Parts: sequence; structure tokens; C-alpha cells
Amino acid sequence: MLVKKCKAEYASLDGQTIELQGWVRTNRNSKALGFIELNDGSCFSNVQVVYYQDSTQDYETVSKITLGSAIEVQGVLVCTPDSKQPFEIQAKTVHVLGMSDHTYPLQKKRHSFEYMREIPHIRPRANTYYAIFRLRSVLSMAIHTFFQERGFVYVHTPIITGNDAEGAGECFTVTTRQDDHYEEDFFGKHAQLTVSGQLHVEPFALTYRNVYTFGPTFRAENSNTTRHASEFWMIEPELAFADLSDNMDCIEEMIKYCISYCLEHAPEEMAFFEKMIDKDCIRRIKAVAESSFKRMTYTEAIEHLTKAKDQFENQEIYWGMDLQSEHERYICEKVVNGPVFLIDYPKEIKAFYMRVNEDQKTVAACDLLVPYVGELVGGSQREERYDVLEAKIQEMGISQETLQWYLDLRRFGGCKHSGFGLGFDRMLMYLSGIQNIRDVQPYPRTPRNLIF
Repeated sequence: MLVKKCKAEYASLDGQTIELQGWVRTNRNSKALGFIELNDGSCFSNVQVVYYQDSTQDYETVSKITLGSAIEVQGVLVCTPDSKQPFEIQAKTVHVLGMSDHTYPLQKKRHSFEYMREIPHIRPRANTYYAIFRLRSVLSMAIHTFFQERGFVYVHTPIITGNDAEGAGECFTVTTRQDDHYEEDFFGKHAQLTVSGQLHVEPFALTYRNVYTFGPTFRAENSNTTRHASEFWMIEPELAFADLSDNMDCIEEMIKYCISYCLEHAPEEMAFFEKMIDKDCIRRIKAVAESSFKRMTYTEAIEHLTKAKDQFENQEIYWGMDLQSEHERYICEKVVNGPVFLIDYPKEIKAFYMRVNEDQKTVAACDLLVPYVGELVGGSQREERYDVLEAKIQEMGISQETLQWYLDLRRFGGCKHSGFGLGFDRMLMYLSGIQNIRDVQPYPRTPRNLIF
């Protein structure tokens, strides 16, 4: 039986003999009795197993079971209404299925995040990681449920590509050769790991109307900040017949849905984060879920920042600059006091595929800024005019030949369409209050860090 099932049905199981398998979190004992905290992976909570010298087989052996060991327990479930836990298991037999030796790296003390990053194969058993990786699963389900319930089609876009969607050039090359003669390489041309699934998902939006891709993306950016990783997951929806306003409506609905879903389906994990990681995390995300997202132009934001520039580390404020995290947080935390979409950014600081506005200076882009982290989602209305997009590609020095297929979409039944990208790992950081992206990824990939 699973601990999760015991928790749900313990009142009706009182006095019954049950069998559990799991891993030992703690084992403490005296001459007459001992207590094992057992976790079987079915829920965040442990179950207390009590073993007695006079009624549990091989008491001495059981008392020596080490932390991390896999065991099977057969015993009686007993309700304990006057205790912290509503029930316990009074053990008849405890069998060791896999003993953990004394070098087991998780002892009963608090370990630093830095230490835990050195043992990614063991750290899921520690409370923080146990909680975040279950939340990762729950948030994944929230994403899929949100889009599937609204008729979106899930598209698997390629991991190996010949295009750099952002035009940044910071890509990982995929090769079987020692030199750079790509015409002789496996694909007969330069291939790289994708930085975004957006370009490849757009053709499907012009078939199914509303689509999304959700998968790994890669950036060869030599950055060691707490917010950057070389491999991370992105949710990238695309909506046909949708303008920038429609796009923002979808973003707002999705963020609110994901917050509510995670609070409902991972309550123990969220309670743990509130207690141990960030005492404000639940209040903060609930406030976002219950708020109306404001909208503000980039130009208005610059005006607000100019008035308060003395408060920033980066005090040079001018129209056309890339906003830093401190600027974004000031706008949503001090000016708006809640989530806000910044729209209509200068075209020079945004990607080539974003639709140019009538002023010829800005593009129909949006960034969702939220308190505590700043930017959470980025999106735009796509440039559907062939000639305008062609000119933009040439202006930015991007090879038109590699993007002719993308331009063709504008010739073959194109229409206005919009989309956005949500960094999945950053959303996990936002929900949990965990500060470093390395601590929300099962096996983080960062510069000079490739454990396993």
C-alpha cells in the first residue's frame, strides 16, 4: 500500500495489517522501542513506523538500519488522534531490501545547496529537492491541462535545427567532426541545438490555429548568474488570428491557472516552501492569481524610471535601453504594485520576427513583469507582412536563405498571429521562492558544470 492512500483512508484502515515499501529518512531507538520515518515517494509526508523489542522480529537488526536504506514494513495501522500525525504503523516485521552504507551523503542535518549540487543523483531525497521536483511534475501537468482543455495542439519541435531563432548566435553546435567543415558533417551543413521552438511551431499554428510546444532549449551563453542555465525548458504557444491583446489575455489566464493548479495539487510542497524557503511565496502568488494584470508602454515605463533613477544601481536611463531586473521590479512593485505587461518596445532591442508598429520605431511586443522576479513571460505579435519581415531579416544581417521557409508562411495563407514563451524553470523559481535555477533542475547544465 502507498503512504498517500493510507493518509486518505487511515480512519477506515484502523487496526488493519498493511504492507509498505520505502526509504528510511530517520531511525532512532532506545532499549525497548524505536521509530523509523519512512517515505515511499507517493507524497511529501513521511509515515512513522514504531517497532518494539517485544513484538517486532529482529529488533536489534531493525535498530541498526541506516539512513537511506530501502525497507519493507508489515504492521498494523493505528490511528493516533492525540498525536501530531493522525496514524502510525506498529511494525511486526521490517525487512531490508537495500541497505545504505555509512557513506550515505544525506545525514540528519541541514546541507547547503552548494553541497547538494555536487550529488544530483542523491539530492532528490532531501526535502527541498523532493518538494521542488514533485512541483516540477505538477506544474508540467498544469501547463498541459491548461492548453489541452482549450483545444491547443501539442507539437514536438526539433531539438537539432539549422536556425537560430533569436539571431543571437550563442548556440551549441551539433557535429561528428573535429573541424568546422560542416558541408562534410553529418547533416551536410551547420547544425545546432535549438534556442527556441517558436519558429518551428508557427507553421502548425497556421494549420491547427492554436498550438504549443513544451520542451528543452539550449543557450551557449557563458553566464554564471542564478537565473541562467545552458539547458532549460520552455513553453511556447502560438495563436493564429490573434493580436497582441489576445496574446496577453492568454498569458494572464495561463499564469493564474498554473498558480491555482499548483496550490491545489501540491499543497504540502507549497507549505514546505512557505515554511523553509520563502515565507512570502504563497501570499505573493495568490495575490498575482487574484489580481488584474495592468498594461503599460515601454515609453511610459522609461518615464517612471527616469524620475526614480537615483534609486538604481544602473542609473543611466534612456529610451532604447534594455531594462535590467531592478528596473522591471521597480515598475511592478513600486509603480503598479502588481503584475504588469510592458508593451511596444523599441524594435532595435527585440527579435526580427516581432511586428513593427505604425510608428516604425516600436514593435508589438510584451513582457510580463511580476513582483519579486521581474520578467516572467515574453511574447509578441508576429510580423505577418512578407516585405516588412524580409527587410528586417536583411537589416539584421540574418541569412535569408536559412529563413526562406519561414518567410514562405507569409505567402501561403498567412494571417496575423501571436505567441509567447514562458521559462518553465523560472516559473518554478517564482512559485517556490528558490533563488537559483540550479536548484529547480534535476541535472543542471551551466558553464563548466556537467555532472553525469
